[in-house]
Amino acid sequence: MFTTIISPRFGDIDALGHVNNMVPCGWFELARNNIIKLFNPAMEIKREAFPLILAHSDYDFMGQLYFSHDVEVRTWVTKIGTKSFTVYHEAWQQDRLCVKGNAVVVHYDFTLEKSVPIPEDKKQLLEEHLYKPGTGENK
Repeated sequence: MFTTIISPRFGDIDALGHVNNMVPCGWFELARNNIIKLFNPAMEIKREAFPLILAHSDYDFMGQLYFSHDVEVRTWVTKIGTKSFTVYHEAWQQDRLCVKGNAVVVHYDFTLEKSVPIPEDKKQLLEEHLYKPGTGENK
């Protein structure tokens, strides 16, 4: 599991006084940087160095988030396929699960413009962060 601590910005708050529903999408994207670093440790933004593309994302809102407290984003891998994998995120504030979501990430060759198999060494790195229900990792 990876953990990312987010301090909500004043601009993240909407007219109802809670964090706008689109903001956690950006937080989850930021938290996926830990996954990207498994494939691209230097975080180079070059076609040949950046082998991942987002194919799908979804979000379930379980409770409201507020400006006044930090948010802990927990990130796991839930599925590893031949050419893609699924990332699972949870956003916690004050010991409450507020948002959860998934992202399907494809191993992609931008020169060929097609998905390609995930190398075995990268699969092993992803496996180190597999979600394990019931192990106490996810409150």
